[in-house]
Amino acid sequence: MVDIKLVNKVSDELKKHQVTIATAESCTGGLLAHTLTNVSGSSEYFDRGVICYSNIAKMELLGVPEQLLTNYGAVSKQVAAAMAKAIQQRSQVDIGIATTGIAGPTGGTKDKPVGLVFIGVSTKDTVVVKEFLFSGDRLTNKDSTCTAALELLLETISRKKS
Repeated sequence: MVDIKLVNKVSDELKKHQVTIATAESCTGGLLAHTLTNVSGSSEYFDRGVICYSNIAKMELLGVPEQLLTNYGAVSKQVAAAMAKAIQQRSQVDIGIATTGIAGPTGGTKDKPVGLVFIGVSTKDTVVVKEFLFSGDRLTNKDSTCTAALELLLETISRKKS
């Protein structure tokens, strides 16, 4: 379970700095949006969340180029960046954040094992993607991804205000 203190801190910082966000989620299946909107007052900063689990959804809902998916796979730095930028631009928010990965227990390969996750964060000026390798079961990997995404949001807000 995601630490409520972290969620509240993210919420407070988003409100304090009047930063708006939108999410594009694959491996977390809406958990990040759910977590962010569990806080009273989240309508001040949360615009929308898109769950785009399949490649077709990534292309149709976000406009992720098919060539990126073909060349790098859905679980890749390139696709996480494209998802984050697309949700940020389409929503016209300050920050777009995207998750893509392999929650498990199936779906992993030698090159892309279970627990491999990419989180993309897009602002009007930059796109940052971080790679993680979590080692829990499916629910733990989803929670770990959500926690890492919240921590990246805090880092991004800190960079924006400085």
